[in-house]
Amino acid sequence: MWKVTPSKSLVIRINLVFLSCFLVIYATLLLRPSASSVYHENAASYVRCSLRDCHHKVETGYKMKAVLLEDGVESSSNHSKQKIGTKMVKRERPSFLNVSGYPGTGIRMRMGMVNMEGEDLSDWNVLGKTIPVTFEKVSDLFEWKDLFPEWIDEEEEMHETLCPEIPMPDYKKYGYFDMIVVKIPCKFPAEGWGRDVFRLQLHLIAANMVVRRGRKNWNRKPKVVVLSKCRPMVEIFRCDDLLAHDGDWWYYRPNMKKLEQKVYLPVGTCNLALPLWGKGNDEVYDVTKIQQTNSRRKSTKRQAYATVLHSSESYVCGAIMLAQSLLKTGTKHDLILLIDTSISVATREVLAAAGWTIRIIERIRNPRAEKDSYNEYNYSKFRLWQLTDYNKIIFIDSDIIVLRNLDIIFSFPQMSAVGNDNSIFNSGIMVIEPSNCTFMHFMQRTNDIVSYNGGDQGFLNEIFVYWHRLPRRVNFLKNFWSNTTVETSMKNQLFGADPPKLYAIHYLGIKPWLCYRDYDCNWDIGDQHVYASDVAHRTWWKLHDTIDESLQNYCKLTKQRKIELKWDRMQAKKHGFADEHWKINVTDPRRRG
Repeated sequence: MWKVTPSKSLVIRINLVFLSCFLVIYATLLLRPSASSVYHENAASYVRCSLRDCHHKVETGYKMKAVLLEDGVESSSNHSKQKIGTKMVKRERPSFLNVSGYPGTGIRMRMGMVNMEGEDLSDWNVLGKTIPVTFEKVSDLFEWKDLFPEWIDEEEEMHETLCPEIPMPDYKKYGYFDMIVVKIPCKFPAEGWGRDVFRLQLHLIAANMVVRRGRKNWNRKPKVVVLSKCRPMVEIFRCDDLLAHDGDWWYYRPNMKKLEQKVYLPVGTCNLALPLWGKGNDEVYDVTKIQQTNSRRKSTKRQAYATVLHSSESYVCGAIMLAQSLLKTGTKHDLILLIDTSISVATREVLAAAGWTIRIIERIRNPRAEKDSYNEYNYSKFRLWQLTDYNKIIFIDSDIIVLRNLDIIFSFPQMSAVGNDNSIFNSGIMVIEPSNCTFMHFMQRTNDIVSYNGGDQGFLNEIFVYWHRLPRRVNFLKNFWSNTTVETSMKNQLFGADPPKLYAIHYLGIKPWLCYRDYDCNWDIGDQHVYASDVAHRTWWKLHDTIDESLQNYCKLTKQRKIELKWDRMQAKKHGFADEHWKINVTDPRRRG
């Protein structure tokens, strides 16, 4: 037999092929997205969402990555590098830092300087060493609506797209810091100044740097110093953490646990803060990990559900139903009801019997509302932030019923809520953190903030422009905006599911207790059809029939309301509405009661 010896050239070619394969595999692993973006222990695992209105197709996701490299911003450039020949700004160091070294110790500090190019920092050397933090600036083409889209496909039933990301520094390049100093531009009073992506980027860089690279010794807590003509975002740097304010300088000692939770949640609302289910409507997310994490904490934190009634007793029935629905979910948390003196003593006793702990408040007038209008005193909701004997509150409007236990939502920070439209949240259910200084901040701004809807929701969306998106099933709005058969079928299936698939139903339009039991009276008014659902209506009355009869008595129809219902039915008949609900024979005993 002949023994064949491979040639040297063949051996070399084979080795080169193996080497090429190895390099390809290595590069693929190296460029693979990091898994380090999973949430903090108080958040659920990462989920990627899809967009319809602001990102129409899958290639748009990649376009958003390209946007970051356009408009004169090079991917390899570092924003904090000083340009040659730039005139340096010499400004007085803030009075609260007129000491040598770390305040109160004399120990020299390591200070990370963010966006401080153009600033003469020579005076800061007496405190310690200044280290510039380099980062890639977002493009001017990157808009707020890209981070806070109006609509996302929460169940990912459509083609998956990518959410844009805000560039952050390479944290591993830096040692530990005692202080982060950041200069944040202020465009006030330009329209939309609060929803500036570069402003948000600088806040998030400072927050991430202090969380990830802040020195956390028992006697040296990391600090943040902000240089800005505008107040820093209260959603990130809480007013409770503000140590001093001197001109344009703001000095914070952040609550690290609260800030950690913030920075480990998704940026913006393109991703859900809490994915309660995976792909497909019925695959419920396993929340065991969060619940176990919370149960391991031996904490004295107090948490409560709360709602507000003021100016009239028209929502008393709704508040009774809300309390009863919460108790039926098995929650053990306190139920707090804020009321003003317009609620009679007899009614207060019934509300207490329904499950509420009553607290009397003084109403807060909306200075922009007309006298005797529906929204004249709706800023009374701000009193929730004065419930400082609680660490966290889940506020729920009294036109909502809860169908599944919502206690898991206490795991999320202020401001967590469901999307409404554009880049705003719906204030019907929201997670808040009581704070007297936050309340005072509201009161100081009631005259200068213009609410888009004239109410508290518009005001709060101007304060908390940076918020965290909960799944819409947490606060499922009873409306049919697209007016399609597909939408109607899908929503009615959810409204009537037994056992329930929704966590809560928010009854927009005319409330169920103001209609006959027989059908949703939103059908009787043309411009209210978008709120009409007989299925959701039956769900409300089904729950109503399970509560004590003494509580049901507060859901009766007034004489005036009976007249209004009769008139609306006559007008519906006159207009010949095609749904023909005006033909339904009314059997509701409250009609004659």
